[in-house]
Amino acid sequence: MNMYNENFLVVEDDMQIRNFICYALKQANFQCVTALTAEEALSHLISQQIDVILLDLGLPDFDGLEIIKRVREWSDIPIIVVSARDQDREKAEALDLGADDYLTKPFSSTELMARIRVALRHLYKQNRDRQQQSSLVVGELRIELDKHLVYLEEKEIHVTPMEYNLLALLFKNIGKVLTTGYIINEIWGAGYGRDTQALRALMAGLRRKIERNPAKPRYIVTEIGVGYRMMDI
Repeated sequence: MNMYNENFLVVEDDMQIRNFICYALKQANFQCVTALTAEEALSHLISQQIDVILLDLGLPDFDGLEIIKRVREWSDIPIIVVSARDQDREKAEALDLGADDYLTKPFSSTELMARIRVALRHLYKQNRDRQQQSSLVVGELRIELDKHLVYLEEKEIHVTPMEYNLLALLFKNIGKVLTTGYIINEIWGAGYGRDTQALRALMAGLRRKIERNPAKPRYIVTEIGVGYRMMDI
């Protein structure tokens, strides 16, 4: 399954869940390093080459959100939160701080590996490369960054400047959940506040142009209470 002998850091104080995650990783031929506390996790990050972090938020010494804050000060390593906290506010907070994805317990090994595959595609194939490419493609949807043009099934479609900015932002973060707060800040600026009505209207207009069935979107899905995700299809 893997090509790069990736090394995962599993930060989880529950032994049963920690063993479950590590078993799933080892079955896929990944390396697994474990930490029971936040301090132990930070020590591993300093002393070892870690490729992906699987992070529980409820740690015995301090909140896992603090790990996200500290890591994002110096690294863009993929962070997948695995937590029993299922409140939308907490999910949004973790994602706003820099987590790449959020998996709510309990979860299956199939779902876990699917999220990991997305993280690894970001790590090795997409994130840095896509930022430098002039053309980005998902399914039958293509965006020309240098020309500010959008094509669907090789036919140019007209989008407004705001719709283009929204689509480009999602394209550059394919597979990653972007919170409504983050999108509003990037599209309208920090002074616009948290008014989600304008974002919903903008998204509805964009979906009518790129989705065959806007009620059941294929490209941009809604993460209820959190934000939006451009699907990696």
